[in-house]
Amino acid sequence: METDESKESYSHILKYTSLFGGIQFLIILIGIVRTKLVAVILGPSGVGLVSLFNSTITFVSNSTNLGVAVSAVKNLSESFESGDEKRLRSDITIVRSWCFVTALIGMLLCILFSKILNDLTFDWGDHTFHFICLSPIVAITAIVGGEMAILKATRRLRNLAEISIYNVIFSLIISVPVYYVWDMSGVVPCLLLTSLSQLIITIVYSYKYYPLHMSFRCGMLRSGIPMVKLGIAFVVAGIFGSGADFAIRSYLNNAGMLETVGLYSAGYMIVMTYGGLIFSAMETDYYPRLSAENGKPTFISTVNRQCEVSLLLISPMLVGFIIAAPLILPILYSGKFIPVVDMMQVATLALFVRAVKLPVAYISLAKGDSMLFLTIECIFSVSIVITSILGFRMAGLTGIGYAIVASGLLEYFVSLVLMGRKYEYRISGHVMRYMLYQFPLGIAAFVATVIFEGYVYWIIGALLIILSSAISIVILYHKTSLWKKLKEKFRL
Repeated sequence: METDESKESYSHILKYTSLFGGIQFLIILIGIVRTKLVAVILGPSGVGLVSLFNSTITFVSNSTNLGVAVSAVKNLSESFESGDEKRLRSDITIVRSWCFVTALIGMLLCILFSKILNDLTFDWGDHTFHFICLSPIVAITAIVGGEMAILKATRRLRNLAEISIYNVIFSLIISVPVYYVWDMSGVVPCLLLTSLSQLIITIVYSYKYYPLHMSFRCGMLRSGIPMVKLGIAFVVAGIFGSGADFAIRSYLNNAGMLETVGLYSAGYMIVMTYGGLIFSAMETDYYPRLSAENGKPTFISTVNRQCEVSLLLISPMLVGFIIAAPLILPILYSGKFIPVVDMMQVATLALFVRAVKLPVAYISLAKGDSMLFLTIECIFSVSIVITSILGFRMAGLTGIGYAIVASGLLEYFVSLVLMGRKYEYRISGHVMRYMLYQFPLGIAAFVATVIFEGYVYWIIGALLIILSSAISIVILYHKTSLWKKLKEKFRL
């Protein structure tokens, strides 16, 4: 029988995991509308230009921001949980000061290396001046990241949800008219205006609670060095992850053809981005909450409860995703991408593992253990490259789907072993039981895609979705108090 305190804990996880998962779904829907409209206005070449500018500027930003936007959440969460307002405001000043420093450095480096960025990104024309004009985006990204970290750590979750919605709406409002009037000449102004709108929206919320104050005294900046060390681990891990992705795409381009790379990119994007909506709550709510629990007896139970709710929420969606993949793909892309459906259906199984893996992976971040985090990320990056190459050789793109599942399982078991040895983490009986309930249903859904066709396929698929949903609903009903609150609210 769950205690009232336990029910409130589960209710909180369910509420905000669902909230941010739902918001992510809304963002993706608006993003799809925006992408369609921009694609119609600019055409393939214009969309490609936007993509190249975005990816290059993102790379510069991620390489120069020292990961402060993520690592700051841990320190600020602990300060917020302590109730020491003076300590919290001091830590906020440190975060903002470091973000300003990294913003300035990133922008200057983008300007200094604009010619090199042009040569690396384009093999036609001279876009050096464009990169100089886009350099403020690097600075804006660093500052926005710091302010978002402040809001996450201080549990301004409703504000974060509103910011996310406003950002995607303003992106749509700005981009479509600008591209319609100026066509490809509006690419750089549009990127700048969109970035500026994100900055304004974010600081309006953040400065309302914590007015701007920065200090560049050596002592103040020095006290933020532990935060920077953890952030650098994010940067290095990101380099490994980007390198792994580049290696896989390069191999596919050489072993197959450019079309193969396009199919892989589409399939991977749909599964990992659209299929993983629930995971958006991890960084927004769970990571700050877990950081605040650091050193408390409830730390391990917080991890296991997040595993339970994440798995129960996402499992019915994943079963439905596997069954409906042949319908989803043409809607998001076109019928030309149908050859990647098999890869998508296999790779979706990896998201079942991810549901219980990510909460465990965040232990090292909440503990500030940068080396352990980096070790696990490097193991995954190496394994995904090796297994993807082997998988493609044996079974084409479908083999890469199996590689994604195998690498995810390896990373999960490595995380369990390392977190168990260093932080005494043990998977709970509840998590194991729910895995035994839902994992077989996901496998059964995949098997159904291989064996059955026609109306039999859809009937069996519907039954699996209903069964998975029923299991999750019954368990969450008994574990949370949300149902009781909803009844009281609507007087049912």
